[in-house]
Amino acid sequence: MDALAVVAMIGRMVAMFSLLMLVPLAWAVYAAEPVVDALVKAAATSFAIGVAASLLTRRFRRELQPRDGFLLVGLTWTVLPAFGALPLLLMLPGSSVTDAYFEAVSALTASGATVFSGLDTMPGAVHVWRCLMTWVGGLGIIVLAVAILPMLGIGGSQLFRAEVTGPMKDSKLTPRIADTARAIWGVYVLLSLACALAYRAAGMSWFDAFVHMGSTVSLGGFSSYDASFGHWNSPAIEAVSVVFMMLSGVNLTMYYVVWRERSPAPLWRNAEARAFYLVVLGSALLIALYLWASGAYASLTLALRHSLFHVVSVATTAGYATYDYAQWPLFASLWMILLGCFATCAGSTGGGIKMVRLILLLKQARHEFVRIVHPNVVNPVVLNGRAIGDRTMQNVIGYMMTYGAVLVGLTMALLATGLEPVTAFTAVIACVNNIGPGLGEVGPAVNYGSLSDVQTWICAFAMLVGRLELLTVLVLFMPAFWRD
Repeated sequence: MDALAVVAMIGRMVAMFSLLMLVPLAWAVYAAEPVVDALVKAAATSFAIGVAASLLTRRFRRELQPRDGFLLVGLTWTVLPAFGALPLLLMLPGSSVTDAYFEAVSALTASGATVFSGLDTMPGAVHVWRCLMTWVGGLGIIVLAVAILPMLGIGGSQLFRAEVTGPMKDSKLTPRIADTARAIWGVYVLLSLACALAYRAAGMSWFDAFVHMGSTVSLGGFSSYDASFGHWNSPAIEAVSVVFMMLSGVNLTMYYVVWRERSPAPLWRNAEARAFYLVVLGSALLIALYLWASGAYASLTLALRHSLFHVVSVATTAGYATYDYAQWPLFASLWMILLGCFATCAGSTGGGIKMVRLILLLKQARHEFVRIVHPNVVNPVVLNGRAIGDRTMQNVIGYMMTYGAVLVGLTMALLATGLEPVTAFTAVIACVNNIGPGLGEVGPAVNYGSLSDVQTWICAFAMLVGRLELLTVLVLFMPAFWRD
């Protein structure tokens, strides 16, 4: 493994990332906001550091090996938030390094957890930058690099497997990984344009439509208002949000297949997408009936409106809110958070363990039950008409065991800092699964700003680990990884 080759690549990634700062800079100039100097300094500093790191290590450039790919992905998602935090520090002088880094991590991991209050009065450039980081982080800046910069001479397939979510990472639409990544980003861009236009048509300003488009299709959940979508109290805007959160919760490669076959049938034929629709929409109906029956809302129509928006928002790990659903009966809020742990599809912009893993675990359990009754029967685990190999099942089981251990370990770490149990547990659930808000002191009506610095760093680490699906990060802590 050649660490200097990885540093060379990270330098180019940082230089490329710094160019994104020109977008909020352009807005600040257009709107005559007093943050132009801050953005110029942040962009120039980031670009200079990235170019310097690339030039000083250029003689070490070579094709990356599998271990290099994991190291590059892990370091990229650790280093880029530091540069993403720089504009926030300079534009918001009262913010701390801890808070700015947490916010940048939350944006790039599309988590939507925030430590900032007073969003309504912040410069628009702050929201443009948060939105842009969330939009780019939705699919991953590594996948973006593989899509549009194949000339970098990196091991594209290794990066793609390390970055893309889900247990079956080797499946691809096209023979070349770069073409596959470009196809996914093409779908993502078209979905983003449609979302922005729909928000505008529903009543948002162009600025709000752009900002909330970025955090809707990425399922990041950032808003430019403290009240989130409660700022508008508009059924039309909420309906647009629900549609595009549901669209973004499905494997984006499915839309490429739909376009190629000129039919929506592949979406329903896919077991994971079908389960996603049925579970999320069925849960929205169930919680609506529960809220209506418990007297939380006077009419079923109102209960269905609020249930549909919040169930879809939390289940897809977007994390938007129009109401403090922590005030609902505990069953409803906990059920939504549980959905956020598994509901979204692999290959979507959502977080969590992914619906396909849950399906495979349930099928494996059924397989074991059948084998107990009929020891000699041939009964393989089948998904979408294909038998799933033992290696894939071992990966899924290993991932789930690691997932449980991470949840317990990080919860205990927060409890050791003195955080009360409900807040500690739901904060870890929300961060590892990139949901955003939890319950208690980090509920939808408040934010993570009340946490101590130590607690904030733990939550930032949880978001990074969750975004990269645990093993990609945790493998870096194993001694065997560093042995030649």
